[in-house]
Amino acid sequence: MRRGSTLCPLAGSDKGIALLMVLWIVVILMVIVLSFTFMTRTETRSALFYSEGAERRFLAEAGVARGIAEMFNRGFYKNQPGTLEGTEIVRVDGTANRGRLGNDYYIYDIIDESGKLNVNLLTDTSGIILNNMLVNLGVPREQADIIVDSVLDWMDGDDLHKAHGAESDYYMSLPNPYKARNDKFETIEELLLVKGITPQILYGNGKTPGLSELLTVYSKTGAINVNSAPRAVLAALPGMTPEMADQIITLRRSEEIKDLEKVNQTVGDAFKQMSSYIGLTESNMYAIEAVGYKGGQAQGLRVKAVVEIQGNGKYRYVYYKSPAGMRPWQ
Repeated sequence: MRRGSTLCPLAGSDKGIALLMVLWIVVILMVIVLSFTFMTRTETRSALFYSEGAERRFLAEAGVARGIAEMFNRGFYKNQPGTLEGTEIVRVDGTANRGRLGNDYYIYDIIDESGKLNVNLLTDTSGIILNNMLVNLGVPREQADIIVDSVLDWMDGDDLHKAHGAESDYYMSLPNPYKARNDKFETIEELLLVKGITPQILYGNGKTPGLSELLTVYSKTGAINVNSAPRAVLAALPGMTPEMADQIITLRRSEEIKDLEKVNQTVGDAFKQMSSYIGLTESNMYAIEAVGYKGGQAQGLRVKAVVEIQGNGKYRYVYYKSPAGMRPWQ
């Protein structure tokens, strides 16, 4: 060391502090860059997901529109003698149909609402059909009794309880109180307000359908049309067995049932028990469900509508839900 030189102990300290500050600034900048990159990627994926979801919805809506067009075609050709190529009519028993738009496609089906059980026309007598339906879907008999009586109590105009039912006094005692309607159901979803009915019972449990697929508030008659009734509805008829229901479905696939004597010949002595609950009259109210699929993707988007066909090219929606989730067995 040269004589007279002086070391500044703070000089090295200042350089260390400066180096730490630089490192912190670099770290902060890296965090900002990474955050920006992540946000950009997230927004890009969100935009892509939204775009694909919108495309699937449009495809499903195209399926609904196709179903409506097919209903007018059915009305024109249904009673024509013989069937020529291009004049085939679509089935209204839930049979799946397919349409394609480029690399994308949709699947749609149509069910005549007269094939379902009209909950608004339920009586003490016909309540056995709803009871059987619930039990067949896995609901315990005791709970099924509560549901049927509570549905009837919900619609009647008095405050008298049926044996297993519930009126406004029960609903007003709930944490979120409300009163029984004491009138007809406006939508099937309203059943969720009725004692004993859970979302699983209404919408299905992942393996079997729920009441929302089997009940209606739109048909004009209490008689169930055997030409369009879902299997679970047929199987709930008094005296009907699952095997008989399958035989009726096989029969109507080969040709439309035009005489209940055909059903009589199929079910035998059980016909007497169910005859007062069935018919062959088709309504002008149809449930159309369509699922849109983008390219080869396995996941689709489902739209559900109930349409009244008024004739002369006119129709109106009485129910529309988009998206409508997926059927439990799809």
